[in-house]
Amino acid sequence: MEFRVLRYFLTVAREGSITGAADFLHVTQPTLSRQLKDLEQELGKKLFIRSSHSIILTDEGMLLRKRAEEIVDMVDKLEAEFSSMEETISGDVYIGGGETDAMRQIARIVKDLQLHYPNIRYHLYSGNEDDVTERLDKGLLDFGILIQPADLSKYNYINIPAKDVWGVVMRKDSPLAFKETIQAVDLLNVPLICSRQAMKQTFSKNEFADWFGEDFDKLNVVTTYNLAYNAAILVDEGIGYAITLDKIVNTSSDSNLCFKPLEPRLESGLNIVWKKHQVFSAAADMFLKVIQVKFSNSLN
Repeated sequence: MEFRVLRYFLTVAREGSITGAADFLHVTQPTLSRQLKDLEQELGKKLFIRSSHSIILTDEGMLLRKRAEEIVDMVDKLEAEFSSMEETISGDVYIGGGETDAMRQIARIVKDLQLHYPNIRYHLYSGNEDDVTERLDKGLLDFGILIQPADLSKYNYINIPAKDVWGVVMRKDSPLAFKETIQAVDLLNVPLICSRQAMKQTFSKNEFADWFGEDFDKLNVVTTYNLAYNAAILVDEGIGYAITLDKIVNTSSDSNLCFKPLEPRLESGLNIVWKKHQVFSAAADMFLKVIQVKFSNSLN
C-alpha cells in the first residue's frame, strides 16, 4: 500500500467527488479512479459507493479514513522532526488535554520558550482522557495533560502545580443561583448535565460518587458531555445544571450563567504525561526540559 495512494484516498473522502479531488491533486480523473480501484482490490473491500456526482464512504471506507489520517499525521510528524534536526532548535510540539484552566501554566512556558526559540511551533489537541491517551500511545502526541484520577502507570509524568475546582454552572435566574456553594442535597431533584470525566469509574474510585455519597445513583443526569462549551449552551437554553470545572465557561457579568463551587470543596490535580522511553524531537525535548525546571518541585 503506497503512502501517496492513502493521501489520494483521503483527498477523495474530503472532497466527496473524484472530480474535485483530481482538480485538487492536479491529476487526471482516470488516473485517480484507477488508483482507488487498485486500492480496493488490494484491500479486498469496497471503499466507496459511487454516484454520478459524488461518492459516499462505506463502513470499510470510514475505517480506512480513520487509520489513514493517523498514518498521515504520523508521517508528517516524523518528517517535521527530521527537518528540525539542525543547530537552531525548531520543529513542532504536540500537546493534548481536556478543558482546564491549568493550560495557563503551559501557555506561560510556551511564552517563555518563544523568546529564545521562536521557530518552535505548538499544536494543541482537545479531548477527554481516552482521546488523549489513545493519541499518546500511537505517537501522535508528545505530551498529554490529564485530570486526576487518571491511569499514569504507562507514562512518565510531572505534577502540574495547579488544582481544578469542581462546581455547578447554572443560569443566573436559576433557583440555586442565590447560594454561595452547592451541596449534594441541592442536586438531587434537578436535571444535571454531567462531564463524562465526573461520571467515569477509575480504579474502582469515583470522586463524585464519594462526594455525593449514597444518593449518587439517584441523580437525574439528563445529558453527559466532554466539551464544557457545548454544556454551557445547554445550560443557557434551560436544559439543566452543568457539573464542570471552574474558569472554563464564561460566567462574566455579561453572561447569563454563573458558577457555584461544591461544598465540601472538590478539587482535582493535574499531570503532564509522556510515554516511557519516548524519543523526542529537539523541540519537544527542549519543552520537556523547561517543564522539568518550572515544575521541579512536583517532579516524579
